[in-house]
Amino acid sequence: MIRIFKIALRNLMRYKRRTLLTSLLITLGILLVILFSGLAGSFKTMMIGQITDSNLAQMQIHKKGYVSSIDTMPLNITLDSKAYKKIEKILKENPDVKAYSPRIKLSAMLSNFTETTNIRLNAIDPEKEIYVCPNVGERMKFEDNKTPDVLLKPGEIIIPEKLAMGMKIKIGDPVVLVANNKDGSVNGLNFKMVGIIESILGPQGKEGYMHIKDAQSLLRMEKPEVIEVALRIRDFERLDKVYEDLKLSLSEFINKKGKAVFEIHTWETLSPFSNIANMIDFMTITMKMIMIAIVLISILNVMMMSVYERVREIGTMSAIGTSPGKIMGLFLAEGLSLGLISTLAGNFIGILGIYFLNIYKIRFAFGKMDNLLLSPTIEISEIIWVSAIVLLISVFASFQPAYKASKMEPVDALGHI
Repeated sequence: MIRIFKIALRNLMRYKRRTLLTSLLITLGILLVILFSGLAGSFKTMMIGQITDSNLAQMQIHKKGYVSSIDTMPLNITLDSKAYKKIEKILKENPDVKAYSPRIKLSAMLSNFTETTNIRLNAIDPEKEIYVCPNVGERMKFEDNKTPDVLLKPGEIIIPEKLAMGMKIKIGDPVVLVANNKDGSVNGLNFKMVGIIESILGPQGKEGYMHIKDAQSLLRMEKPEVIEVALRIRDFERLDKVYEDLKLSLSEFINKKGKAVFEIHTWETLSPFSNIANMIDFMTITMKMIMIAIVLISILNVMMMSVYERVREIGTMSAIGTSPGKIMGLFLAEGLSLGLISTLAGNFIGILGIYFLNIYKIRFAFGKMDNLLLSPTIEISEIIWVSAIVLLISVFASFQPAYKASKMEPVDALGHI
């Protein structure tokens, strides 16, 4: 076997220019796949982190029917204290759940005593929210640029940056919130604006923040109610598995009509960015298919030319007793060697490229988010998978020319001009 590969390498070196150009083409294909996968994967991971860790959370639990009506932010589809305790019990019993936090979503009228406008608000328990969305505080700006120990206290509000600029509200200014409760009655409360929050991708990225106790008072909830329960798991890679487990546990609770009481959704269902994430995955697969096509065409061309140029040599090998299997193995070894050399070179240059991209940093803006930093990485499993595909295609592309060479009759091959 070793001898066959030595002969195969020697034969490849007989046509140095052609071998070098083909190898460079395959190497370039592998390099582009590694760099694109690293950059695209980093962008996808960063954006998912921005969305889930800053405001949306990885999963949310609601009363059945809320998500289908989420655009109107209904106040009549709520979780009462009894329902919340049932959800809390399930979450505490699941070892994969790291943290959870109750929320209330509402629309209100915001007034600075001279102007009034609409505002969407996310009422939170700040002590629990920080564990579910650990980066939420990074989007907020406070007085003297100092982040307080507690993001929000009762009587305080944080509003979106654009809205604050438009209404000329400064940190420390008093404002009034007026909201309708689910019965239609109107209530208003005074608040102090203690911070502003930057917008991020998605409708949830334009919401202000208030304390959940204030929201319950503003909406005149006689008994504590919440709209949703946001949660964070210990290992994001297990998101689908944890989702199925929680969905199964929640499905045990049914109403008098025999229908589910609760619904659970992952960030993919709740965020429009999931479509962009799917497009990134599609483009990555497309790049790999292009790379496979490059390898297939390149090696097939080289091996076919090699067979046609060495017809008499093949005839000589057959005439001196070389078996068809060995002749076929020789040409397969040539294709495999070409693929292996190109794969090693492509992997080395690709990993080196990822390393330098992390050293020099890539900063960019996406939508309203500025100064985002890409940290491209590539999994070892990804490199192994790409390498295995290239080597497999190398052998596959060599098979037809190798089979043709092994079936040549010695008399006809020796008489070939």
